[in-house]
Amino acid sequence: MRASMLKVLGEEKYLYFFDKFLEYFFTESDAQCFASLGLNAIRLPINYRHLEDDMNPRVFKKEGLKHLDRVIELCAKHGIYTIIDLHAAPGAQNTDWHSDLGVHKALFWHYKDFQDRTVTIWEHLAEHYKSNPWVAGYNPLNEPTDPKHTRLVEYYDRIEKAIRKVDDKHILFLDTFGADFSAFMDHPGLPNTVYACHDYSSFGFPNAPEVYTGTDAQKDKLKRSFDRKIQYMKKIGGPIWNGEFGPVYADKSDGPDFEQTNEVRFRVLEDQLQLYDETASSWSIWLWKDIGFQGMVYVDEETAYMKLMKPFLEKKKQLVIDAWGCDDTPVRDLFAPIAEWARNAAPSFKDRYPKTWDEKRFIARLVREILLSEELCDEYASYFKDKTLEELDELAKSFHFDHCQQRTKLNEILRAHKGN
Repeated sequence: MRASMLKVLGEEKYLYFFDKFLEYFFTESDAQCFASLGLNAIRLPINYRHLEDDMNPRVFKKEGLKHLDRVIELCAKHGIYTIIDLHAAPGAQNTDWHSDLGVHKALFWHYKDFQDRTVTIWEHLAEHYKSNPWVAGYNPLNEPTDPKHTRLVEYYDRIEKAIRKVDDKHILFLDTFGADFSAFMDHPGLPNTVYACHDYSSFGFPNAPEVYTGTDAQKDKLKRSFDRKIQYMKKIGGPIWNGEFGPVYADKSDGPDFEQTNEVRFRVLEDQLQLYDETASSWSIWLWKDIGFQGMVYVDEETAYMKLMKPFLEKKKQLVIDAWGCDDTPVRDLFAPIAEWARNAAPSFKDRYPKTWDEKRFIARLVREILLSEELCDEYASYFKDKTLEELDELAKSFHFDHCQQRTKLNEILRAHKGN
């Protein structure tokens, strides 16, 4: 997408737009609102590409930490601790889209150089933030998908030693994919380290197995899922931190019953938070801001960006090319026969990693979420063609807190459970 934008805008406008976007995305108004909810810590996901280039590895950009420094300072001013999360590492530590490789492979686990570069990145970050008391700690890899699992245990041992040589004060927050800590069960746990789970429930997403009404059986399912994810933390007697969770929400484009849908999902959220209260588990919800899908705040539909992109966003939704929490109803009948054909041709799909996916999930990933999505990047970028710097500023400013709506009930629920 960025390559398409660069092609349309040229370097000067491209750099200007994305710099302004990051500036407006989190300002003091955001920090003030977050703190007003009684929340005291926020997880900041970052992409390694802000720090170095693949064609110039291990050479850190002078401007690479500009916005991260700015946000950490704003949060500190309002009493908010920050946790730095490397969401996208060189080579992609995860098979998913959010690792920003563009393929469905986690090459991080196949090439030592990617691992070495990530260690160097964390040495760089630890040196920079080692004296900052408002940085609560470091989340070295988001949801790493190591099919063998054992390599992850070894890598965490390695990166802990590397960071501790530079910074022996800050907490490490270590998580896995699918909260699968089975390979860690014989590990005693690292010092000054919090092992983290992510606790999404299918009840809070489109195409849920059933409508959530809070029955005893449904609550028990939530509890069993969470208990499985925190088994290792209990074994070593460590603290529990849930680094990501939360439903997605419907809007009026999803039909006349969208408000009822959201009430169901708020109930899922409340029952999850009750579990966290009962187990003294700390948490960081996903996420703070977006364009109306899951965020605590979201961009108003009357802003310049939302009005400009409305046709493309509607098309994207009908094609179901987003990878996260989408309703596949518009294309289900088209893809069902392909999935059946693949399942019959290769029953071994059931054993393919990650095992929580089936052939339907893999086909959606490769065909819609990678191939078709990539092909539509130029169409997305075309909406920015011939925009002036002033117009680009207005588009970026759509993401300023002053141009956003709060998801009021979500924030009220979080405020009521802020104790952890």
